[in-house]
Amino acid sequence: MRLVVLTILALSLLLAPLTGQAQQAGKVYHIGHAASADFDQPELRHWPAFVQALRNLGWIEGKNFVFEHRRVPSRTSLRPTAEEFVRMKVDIIIVSGGARAAAIQQVTRTIPIVTLAAGDLVASGIVPSLNHPGGNITGMQSYAPEIMGKRLQMLRELNPALSRVAVLRRFLWHAGILAVYQRATEDAAQSLGLKLRYVHFDDAEELPAVFAEMRKERDAAVLIWDDPAISELAPQLLDLALKNRLPTIADAGRWATLGALIGYGPKPQDLYRQAATHVDRILKGAKP
Repeated sequence: MRLVVLTILALSLLLAPLTGQAQQAGKVYHIGHAASADFDQPELRHWPAFVQALRNLGWIEGKNFVFEHRRVPSRTSLRPTAEEFVRMKVDIIIVSGGARAAAIQQVTRTIPIVTLAAGDLVASGIVPSLNHPGGNITGMQSYAPEIMGKRLQMLRELNPALSRVAVLRRFLWHAGILAVYQRATEDAAQSLGLKLRYVHFDDAEELPAVFAEMRKERDAAVLIWDDPAISELAPQLLDLALKNRLPTIADAGRWATLGALIGYGPKPQDLYRQAATHVDRILKGAKP
């Protein structure tokens, strides 16, 4: 069967119309970056698009701004990093993921927080609206409920007899975002007559048992909810899926190039490029 790689553009932009001012001449701004512990893997692939977009806007690293990179192994490790950023008095904090942004906001509600890519920030309760996010969080959102249905529909089209799907995720998600994902997925599954089973794991050592359980429960396909924490395990995860003869679909095109049957989701590079415009406007005086 042929490999399927599909991508869609960013779906939402979280920044109200703002007026910016020129940055202070001679000032070197500090941008805190709370990256996942495996920054050398998933996030780094999209990072050059963000840096180049900043450069196109006149922001040259080492000249008028510097990054303060910090790697965090999980969302629970964000508090010490956020507290460090507060002590350093960074001008902006950037992060990938709405749950991570919300965790940082528990430490500071004054330093602007920009998400490079996030799920449904409104439905999850992280921001009140797209046009007027309020507070100190803004950035890029790449979630739409219909995508969940489309992924399940693709699996059904490839296997008309499909009846059971395992939904795989790693770590604890923000409760609001998790609820949105589950509701959208369950609505789509119900319309297609599919039974879902949610599978959550923390460490790579758990994966062999996780897939053995899928076989025992007669799951016939795996829907992967992608995030920085699960991306680092993609090769091992897909190898186990292949050994257990379980077709996989994930919410990013790159998964298909790694061995998933289908990758369908937004282009992260586009999100990262657009996030750079948020950083530019905030550094020029706009409010998040």
